[in-house]
Amino acid sequence: MAKEIPDQEIIQFIGLKELEPMEQETVQRLTTENYTKIKRDLKNITSLKVHVKTYKKEGEQKKFSLHVQAIYPGGTIESNRSHDFELPRAIHKAFNDIKEQIHHKLHTDTNREKAYE
Repeated sequence: MAKEIPDQEIIQFIGLKELEPMEQETVQRLTTENYTKIKRDLKNITSLKVHVKTYKKEGEQKKFSLHVQAIYPGGTIESNRSHDFELPRAIHKAFNDIKEQIHHKLHTDTNREKAYE
């Protein structure tokens, strides 16, 4: 169960109204879960934008594309490589990409051994 975040204005959803109610709940639940994980690495995050796009060309399935942007005082980390036919998988891909970029840019990975220790 995802914990409620006291500062709801930090997370901004774009394109959520075009989704069905169950899909909206999935996006909000997975985003709040991943927000707490991102906040551990990126201590002073000021806002998180989640832009959900849906594509439906000819078939019966919808394709989801997610653009996630984490803004902090030192800059912006952006993920736009996430698209899938399953919404939860697309959300996980986007947030995993954000976490990888944070570890790469800020060297916050604690599992990696340092050469000087």
